[in-house]
Amino acid sequence: MTADSSQESYPQRGAPRRRVLAAAALTPMLAGAAAPARALSSRSGEAKSRGLVQPVPTALSDWEEVAHTLGRKGDMKRKLMYHTALPRHDLRVRSHGIDVKPALALGSHVSFVRYADKSTLLMGDVVVTEQEMQTFSDALHKHKIGQTAIHKHLLAQTPDIWWIHVHAHSHHPLSLARGLRAAFDRTDTPPPLPSSRRKPGGLDTAGIDAALGVKGSVDDGIYKCVFVRRETITDGHLVLPPGLGSTSALNFQPLGDGRAAISGDCAMIASEVQDVLAALRCAGARLVELHNHGLTDEPRLFFVHFWAVGDGVRLARALRPAVAATNVVPAG
Repeated sequence: MTADSSQESYPQRGAPRRRVLAAAALTPMLAGAAAPARALSSRSGEAKSRGLVQPVPTALSDWEEVAHTLGRKGDMKRKLMYHTALPRHDLRVRSHGIDVKPALALGSHVSFVRYADKSTLLMGDVVVTEQEMQTFSDALHKHKIGQTAIHKHLLAQTPDIWWIHVHAHSHHPLSLARGLRAAFDRTDTPPPLPSSRRKPGGLDTAGIDAALGVKGSVDDGIYKCVFVRRETITDGHLVLPPGLGSTSALNFQPLGDGRAAISGDCAMIASEVQDVLAALRCAGARLVELHNHGLTDEPRLFFVHFWAVGDGVRLARALRPAVAATNVVPAG
């Protein structure tokens, strides 16, 4: 791949032959820190032996021009991903009688990752209205940013909302940022509001943590419990940082008296899908979507979006088997 390749942005062009990973260590490890740490630390040696390109650490200062081009400031995730959140505070979305808060299921996110070969990977998940979707897609195509999924996170929502996964790989990160900005300018995505750490009132978050075996975090009044896949996940010849495009998440929106609306997402390999779907239904969750987020990921990942309403702790306890059916660890 050359730095001036006009095709480098498209994940489906010039992608190397799909690699087969050995299926090993698939027992879920939701408790205990030592085993997950060993599993995650083995990624580097495994990837090197396969001739893959590793992500390299960066700092906020490395992304100042990208931030200026996007017109929004981001933050660093795990010192590897420059992440920008663009919640749709402009939308008033209702699903099954519940007013959906932006942090529950209306957040657009884009991440940039620098690699050892000095290239940059862009991945993101963008919320658009049905009226915005076609022109947003046109702008992406014009700037050679790929789309790897078009799907739903919510059932029976008004207005009609869609989620688009974006993907590009280039030696020119500012070109990627300009393309993203042009696409976002086709939507009514607002500038982010000042970040809020307000607590999710009325939820027993300690009980939720104990039920799921993970320490959650607060995002603008929503309680989030996140897990990452234990395997090395690759996209073509690139090693993805843990958590990029491969997370499972349960988001809790307080409804009062300990009740919550949950918008969730499980990342699975093919052999886990049926067990997870069955476990979700046994927990009383409603299935929303089963699909892929990427085109060239290995191992091939599938994602199920689901929805549940009820007592937060009881739901977390009921949903634990669905998480336990996948090869994940709590996100650190």
